Amino acid sequence: MKSSSTVWLLIGDIFVLGLVTLFGFASHDELGTAGSRMLTTFIPLVGAWILISPWLGVFKAEYAANPRQLWRPFWAMVLAGPMAAWLRGTWMQRPILPLFVVVLGGVSALALLAWRALYWIIFSRRH
Repeated sequence: MKSSSTVWLLIGDIFVLGLVTLFGFASHDELGTAGSRMLTTFIPLVGAWILISPWLGVFKAEYAANPRQLWRPFWAMVLAGPMAAWLRGTWMQRPILPLFVVVLGGVSALALLAWRALYWIIFSRRH
């Protein structure tokens, strides 16, 4: 069974990726009309994250508790971003714009970095 820290990290990561998705649609003034279309970005983003992130050890409690390891979730999302864009493009049968890949991966990586830093601050105060 997974440790409670792994569960909290995964829940937080998925929440942050949901916020990134909402932010993306809002930045294009489509939030009010997007509805279930948001799933076409959110599901590939979470799927790519779940496929790539374990390879960089982002859910290991000892790494999450160490500020020197904050590069792990950042770079995992830099790697997952192109996969997410590819999954989305394949699902929607649309071309994959290089700028979308850069923005999706970059914004997601920065958002995850901020969340994981917050997690570290909270965790370090508890122990």
